[in-house]
Amino acid sequence: MKTIIVINACTSIKKIWMLSVLLLSVLSQSVLAVDIRHNKADNEKEAYQLGVLKLALSYDEQNTYHFIPSERFYDQSKMINELNHQQLDVIWMGTKKEYEDQFLPIRVPLYKGLLGHRIFLIRDGDQGMFSTVKSFGDLRSFKAGQGRNWADTKILTHSGLPVVTTNKYKNLFHMLEGGRFDYFPRGVHEPWSEMANHQDIPLQVEDDILLIYPLPAYLFVHKNNTQLQAKIAQGLEQAIEDGRFDAYFFNHPMIKNVLNKANLKNRKTFRIENPSLTAQTPFDDARLWLNIASL
Repeated sequence: MKTIIVINACTSIKKIWMLSVLLLSVLSQSVLAVDIRHNKADNEKEAYQLGVLKLALSYDEQNTYHFIPSERFYDQSKMINELNHQQLDVIWMGTKKEYEDQFLPIRVPLYKGLLGHRIFLIRDGDQGMFSTVKSFGDLRSFKAGQGRNWADTKILTHSGLPVVTTNKYKNLFHMLEGGRFDYFPRGVHEPWSEMANHQDIPLQVEDDILLIYPLPAYLFVHKNNTQLQAKIAQGLEQAIEDGRFDAYFFNHPMIKNVLNKANLKNRKTFRIENPSLTAQTPFDDARLWLNIASL
């Protein structure tokens, strides 16, 4: 009887050991769930940028990602602060040297450089005075409105354009309406959705002028998060190579809509430089940039 008990016990131990080995094998092959905290995507523009991030991380076969939005939408100053204190994992914004020194950038322009193609939101009825602009000197007689910490602000002031600033993005629409400045330069993908979100303010998109400067929008992560930076960079490179990045860009309803409306080819174009870009800006990679002539 004792011998039988020993045999059964040994058999049970062996089965437990085999099950443990099998379980460890399964666990070692399973994907790891990773939380990604990001700014709340409460409009079409923010949703587009979040979509690029999701596209990049969809190529990671070793991890699965849960995307967790902030409880409310953060303006750029707050977003930067949250990433700096590691309360967000990824943010997206137009780049400048200070941001690339502070955080880890993934140097793939989210809008293929379209962010630096600027058309203006103006007060409804003001088109006549902008139609008189024939030179860049003429444009300098008008005041632009911008966020105080935006990369654009330094670009515009560097070129000699007068700029009125505020810390809060939402204030700019009311400041434009109130005559604090004359025009609000926006990326060509931005003004129509912004007008739809501010239907109580009489605004229109200016018809004639296109202001161009190099301003890529990047994804950024904290300096300590080199692994996430590498995952995003690898995913974006794969998406560019297999065509999914361009497919996402050109087929996105927001991009398609604004490229149809903006009439970029027929606008009076002024080009200015961006003194805030780093030497690492990938200007030599034609895959990353939109060619207006090809539209």
